[in-house]
Amino acid sequence: MRNVVAVFAACLQVFGGQATADSPSHSLRPAPRQLEPAPSTRIAPFKVSYGIDNRPKPRFTTASGRMPAGATALRAKPADASVLASAPPVYRSPRPERRPTGTMQRASLRTASAPMVRVASNTPKISSRPGSICGDSGIRGEVLAPIAGKFAGCGVANPVRVISIDGVALSQQSIMDCTTARTLRGWVSDSLKPTVGRRGGGVDSLKVAAHYSCRTRNSQPGAKISEHGKGHAIDIAAVQLKNGDSISVLKGWNNRRDKKLLVALHSSACRRFGTVLGPNSDRFHRDHFHFDTARYRSGSYCR
Repeated sequence: MRNVVAVFAACLQVFGGQATADSPSHSLRPAPRQLEPAPSTRIAPFKVSYGIDNRPKPRFTTASGRMPAGATALRAKPADASVLASAPPVYRSPRPERRPTGTMQRASLRTASAPMVRVASNTPKISSRPGSICGDSGIRGEVLAPIAGKFAGCGVANPVRVISIDGVALSQQSIMDCTTARTLRGWVSDSLKPTVGRRGGGVDSLKVAAHYSCRTRNSQPGAKISEHGKGHAIDIAAVQLKNGDSISVLKGWNNRRDKKLLVALHSSACRRFGTVLGPNSDRFHRDHFHFDTARYRSGSYCR
């Protein structure tokens, strides 16, 4: 036992002394790092100048991140319209359009959400396109609003403007009532066309001397209101043929070639109209036929 202790003590003396000689006297610490001096964080003073625009200037860059040529000039004068207009569109930021505000915005919302309501007008209107009128496909024209005459006894309650009768055009659009238009249509189809026949290629049009007009008979002072002032009358001065010839009441009534035809037309009208006047009636009708739909107890007045 004593030998073992002696050997252990000898080992401690040998190895312990060497370990003590080689060990450092204090703990090793890492050397401090060499740091660069920190940049100065001092902010340069901002000089305020009144009356000068101190707002930051816009930057102008391309897709590559480089500033294009001429950008300095644009930044120096951002409000110069001529300079901005010369810059490529890519360098300018588009601005959105302003939204409607106030009444306009409310109106647009109402229009988008509410259906449109059409309000009917109490005032009769002229039809947009000429068509069949008076319940007769052979009468072409337009329906008009009621006409009030400037004199007592004038005016038309239900007027129409006629442009053609049974394919025969009127030289001027003529205002009358439907009774007169239908009576004229019967005369054209049953008397005028068959009487003229194929002469000159047939009937092309009628030369109208007068239609609705608020006036007295023959425009004489103190006379009664004419049937023209009631929409009941039309005056025919000539028949135009398709080859360009004209059968004139003024020239043909005493002409051997045309007199027979014109007398036949005059007589046939007496069987339809209330009043038929021609060159033999008076000096006021020497150049035209007067047709109207006035009704008399004694029958038609034909002169």
